[in-house]
Amino acid sequence: MILTKGKKIQVLQDGHVTSPKGFSAGGVHCGLRKTKLDFGWIHSEVPACAAGVYTLNAFQAAPLKVTKNSLEKDDQLQTIVVNSGNANSFTGTQGYQDALKMQQLAAEKLKVEVDNVAVASTGVIGELLPMENIEAGIQSIGDSNHLSPEKFEQSILTTDTITKHVAVQIEIDGKTITIGGAAKGSGMIHPNMATMLGFITTDAAVEAQSLQKALRSITDCSFNMITVDGDSSTNDMVLVLANGMKENHLLTENHADWMRFVEALKFVSEELAKQIAKDGEGATKLIEVNTTGAPSETAAKQVAKAVISSNLVKTAIYGADPNWGRIICAVGYSEQPINTDKISISLGEIEVVHHGQVVNFNEHEASQYLQADAVIINVHMQDGMYQATAWGCDLTYDYVKINASYRT
Repeated sequence: MILTKGKKIQVLQDGHVTSPKGFSAGGVHCGLRKTKLDFGWIHSEVPACAAGVYTLNAFQAAPLKVTKNSLEKDDQLQTIVVNSGNANSFTGTQGYQDALKMQQLAAEKLKVEVDNVAVASTGVIGELLPMENIEAGIQSIGDSNHLSPEKFEQSILTTDTITKHVAVQIEIDGKTITIGGAAKGSGMIHPNMATMLGFITTDAAVEAQSLQKALRSITDCSFNMITVDGDSSTNDMVLVLANGMKENHLLTENHADWMRFVEALKFVSEELAKQIAKDGEGATKLIEVNTTGAPSETAAKQVAKAVISSNLVKTAIYGADPNWGRIICAVGYSEQPINTDKISISLGEIEVVHHGQVVNFNEHEASQYLQADAVIINVHMQDGMYQATAWGCDLTYDYVKINASYRT
């Protein structure tokens, strides 16, 4: 249990996207991959208010376009269908028609409105979907043998080594509201989204415009603050579905408990983001960069992103080398105003730079700290009141091995 603004957020043990009332999920192997589960779905008993954010890559994949267009029509979704192994990206008119067909088949199977179905794909770019396999996957929806949130989580993975999920509960209007989430992502991860899919569900009743604003704001300080390798993909999106089945008073920005809901939604998003960063391809360590005392929010975020994105910093952390010069270098090219006489840097509690001057620190102690599974880098700018946090991972030999043979 954690406290936020004096209110309790209960983290559910082994929580999933189906922890909120009225949601089911499942996954099946339909032949897009050799043996692993490769087709999954999330379904709400009733239409849900929905919001989405999408990759900024110019080559947005066909399923992303279909989902975005549908969501813009009426702000509602009831079903999400996802495949792995094939991104259906850069596939032209045929790829778009295939994404529409995927949406239509799912709507017919579940007897929901076509525009209330979101479609998502992840995998290899430039190959058409084998639609016979996709149809077989869709026909499996609802089969009790394939129903489980764990199977859904497995079905959306590509080079991920672990599934990613979380759920929390909060009290609103005397009701116990649940927010659950699942995500995938391991490589091609960089701020402004990546080869990452995130799905969040809640049984709260939430007004559509308020939900969209909250998701966009939260994404900027969670999913958009992670990096693995500096590459941004064509398929990533985050969707939130709020089906209102707990029958609370409609949550809007004017509701007394609005910020409590937003904080819980932010917690779920940050936890999923950190799980993605920790599971970076070949990674051995989660890295957290905290920027404090920045002159603006933009400066705080850009400095944190610069450090977490630096390959030289990432390789130094992998080798447990307390090479603080690489951190200074990354801060310097962040293209933000830096008062070089005030900057202080620490590795965990070990200060290595103080007010622009090198500290005579214990290198052995610092190296030992960097061997931990989680490493924190603090950048104290001491030039304002703004702060930001970014997450990433170390860069290892295995990252090259994984991506050198991604398609083979």
